[in-house]
Parts: sequence; structure tokens; C-alpha cells
Amino acid sequence: MNPNPLVQYLNKPAHEFTKADLINYIEDHDIEMVNLRYVGGDGRLKTLNFIINSREHLDGILSSGERVDGSSLFGHIEAGSSDLYVIPRYKTAFVNPFSEIPALDILCSYFDKDGKPLESAPEHILHKAHEALKRETGYSFEVMGELEYYVIHEADDLYVTGDQRGYHESTPFTKWEGLRAEAMRAIAMTGGLIKYGHSEVGSFNVDGMEYEQNEIEFLPTTLEDAADQLVIAKWILRTLAHRYGVTVTFAPKITTGKAGSGMHVHMRLMKDGRNAMVEEGKLSDTARRAIAGMLDLAPALTAFGNTNPMSYFRLVPHQEAPTNICWGDRNRSVLVRVPLGWSGVKNMVHAVNPQDKGELKDHSGKQTVEFRAPDGSADIYLLLAGLTVAVRHGLQMKNALDIAAKTYVDVNIFKEEYKDRVNSLCHLPVSCWESAHCLDNQRAAFEQHEVFPKGTLDQLIRKLRAYDDKDLRERVSLDQQEILKLVNRYFHCG
Repeated sequence: MNPNPLVQYLNKPAHEFTKADLINYIEDHDIEMVNLRYVGGDGRLKTLNFIINSREHLDGILSSGERVDGSSLFGHIEAGSSDLYVIPRYKTAFVNPFSEIPALDILCSYFDKDGKPLESAPEHILHKAHEALKRETGYSFEVMGELEYYVIHEADDLYVTGDQRGYHESTPFTKWEGLRAEAMRAIAMTGGLIKYGHSEVGSFNVDGMEYEQNEIEFLPTTLEDAADQLVIAKWILRTLAHRYGVTVTFAPKITTGKAGSGMHVHMRLMKDGRNAMVEEGKLSDTARRAIAGMLDLAPALTAFGNTNPMSYFRLVPHQEAPTNICWGDRNRSVLVRVPLGWSGVKNMVHAVNPQDKGELKDHSGKQTVEFRAPDGSADIYLLLAGLTVAVRHGLQMKNALDIAAKTYVDVNIFKEEYKDRVNSLCHLPVSCWESAHCLDNQRAAFEQHEVFPKGTLDQLIRKLRAYDDKDLRERVSLDQQEILKLVNRYFHCG
């Protein structure tokens, strides 16, 4: 039942794909083009197109990749020594869902002039972070992302959804369920593991245009695969939107007073095929230590997950976006949330289906924890690498359980009676400028085990400081024209 045509034809999982497998598929399905794809410093997919002219030509593409100009892809690479190799990763191959010319697309990794992985390449930084976690703790990391986005189109006077009332709406009150479903199908055919899709809270009309918020959520998978799937999904959504003649944006905030778009990340630590986040049906100490690590490094993590000034117009109180560094169960105002995890409940399905007396299953292994700060501006590979570092940091902290106990919140922290509790908590940065300062202060944790190169962090800190947005929210808070200019400037982020 796997929707990926390559998996269906080759009858093997993607991680077992070989060069010979891809050549056989290309020959047997009259594929005429190969597209090598790789992520640039702006977080978007780049492309090299090849028309196949012989079997030998195809073998050469798949064997040696190609040269690219690294200085045009990354800000930290100098023009004088900019040549890089892009080498295809066979497991990422997929049939292009849009190309009129039958094409096979493959994601690539960067290698330097000596044939070694480029230390500063985002996908290699993520790989190094995962290897360090496994080596130092014995745990592997599985994650899943949530892609929130707005579809913007001319307003339709029929079946109007109320302002900020779009959560899980159905047609005809939601207008772009068809686009979402088509995107989900395309993502699945490229190897993406989708949990579900739905319309989100955000819905409003302005100046004859309708803004409809949607979300596609993924299933947990290996760390590196999760990053690849999110990048491909954003490309698919934008490409489909262009074909429909509408605009899709992942921008964290497109107006004040309305729901922003986040990119929440759910995660779980695995050992011997078991979810280490639960123990006897309850949240484990391992999970609490991981949470403590994320909270401890949270200020710096915004440098990877909240990367333009509009990110900090989303991270404001009363908007279901975190501002305080704390965690809790099911609480959407905290930074790290522990969602309902099927722990301690059973027999629900039999209660509504008494005719089915099938075997009861333990679903507590589905338990994850959710990091709620990131948004669509995130560099997906660096964000997930940063979270991996933070989890390892928490597992190795001697006082991790004490930090977890002190930062646990089980109340609505925005209510006046809990003001003192809020004042006792640390807060997330309020600007890119502050985020850069926090990363600089906490950089040692990310440089440990040579995961993040010094130059990568230096370049990111310079970029964030260059926005000069230290007091931007206060300066433009009541000036809608200035806010609109900022929205337009960072509209197609990530």
C-alpha cells in the first residue's frame, strides 16, 4: 500500500535503493530526465536538470553527481574556493509529480574539493548531531514536523468561515481542502510519511482577499528523513499553489491580531525499537531530561527556528505561541508541550464499536513531546540539528530533572492570578538581535563534538544581528503600514 511508485516497483524500502535500482526504474518507465536537488543557505530547494542521453550518461550522473558554485548557495563560502560537489542520496529518489517530461528527482549532499562531506552543509550538520547523540547516549532520535501555511485568494462570498474560526472546517466553508489533499498525495508519493491534514484556526478577509490557514502533519521518522520530507513538502505546496493561481505562505505572521503559522516539532527518543519517552504508561525521566535540555538551550534555538523579524511578532502572549520557557501537559501556551498520548486509557474503540471484539493494543508508544517555538522561517536542517544537540545536552545534564521540575506549568499562565508564576520563568528572545546574542552565549553546546562549525554559527549570528530589530516590535506596533512592509519583505521565508 506504499504510495511511492519506486517502492512499489522495486518492492523494497527507500533506504535500500541502489544505483542499479534507479537505473532499472528509469529504463523500465521511460524516464527522460534526472533532477539533482539540494538545499541552499536560504533553506529552499535548488535544482540541476539533466536530460538523459545514454545509459552511460545516466550512470555517470548517479555515480559522480556534479559541480556547483558554493559561493552562490551559501553566504559563508568565498568565491575564490567555491567549487563543491553535489552527490545524490539514492534513498531520497522520487518521481517528479509535476514535470511534463517524465523525471526522477534525487536529493544530494555536499562534498568539498577533497571528496569529504562539507562540514558546514546543513544536512551534514544534522547528520553529525544525530551521530553524536547516538554515540554519547545510545539513543536515536525520531521527529515529525507540522507545516502550517496560509492560502491567499480572492474572497468568496459563499459559505464564509468566521474570523479565526477555521479549525478543522470542512468544505464548503474551507475552500482549499482540495489543494491540501492533492499536496498530501504528492508528498506521500515522494516518500513523505503523512499523519493527517486539516484546516487551521486562521481565517480572515481583508480588502477583498481571503486568508485560509491549513496544516499538514507528518508521522515520526528518522531525524534525517524528517528534514528531507519537510523540505520537499514545502516545495510541493508552493508549486501546487502556483499552478492553482493562488499564493501559499509559511510566514510566521502576516498580520497582527490573527493566528500566525508555526512549524511545531514533535520528537521521541528510541532505543532497541522502543519509545523511551514513556515508562509504565507515564512520561519517563528520559523524556524529562530531554525537555530540560531543550528548555536550557531554548534561547539559542530560536536562532535556527525563528530567523526573521516577523518571527517575533508571532511569539507574543495570548496567540497560542510560547513566550515563556516552560513545559506542561496539553498546555498550548508552553514552549514544550506533552500532548495526549493514549497513556492510561483503553477500550475506547470498543466502547463505540461494540460489535468488534478485536485485540486491545497499547498505543502509549506514540507519545511524543512537542517543541512549539519554530516557524516557517526555520532552516529545517539546522533547527533539527539544534534540537538534537539540546536533547543530548539534557540527557547529560546532572541537574536536568531539577530543571524539569522547576519549569513545569499546569495552569493557564496568561491568567492574572498566575502573574507571579510567569515572572519566575525565563523568556524567549523578542527579536533576531536578542536571538543572536543568546546563540553567541550558548554556542559552546552546539560546537561540542564538532557538530556546528564555528564559521556557520558566526555567519548566522551576523545575519541575525544585521536585521537591527532590537526594539522593532515596539517601534511599529501601531503602524499597520510598516507592519505590512515587513510582512511583504519576509513573505516567502524558508
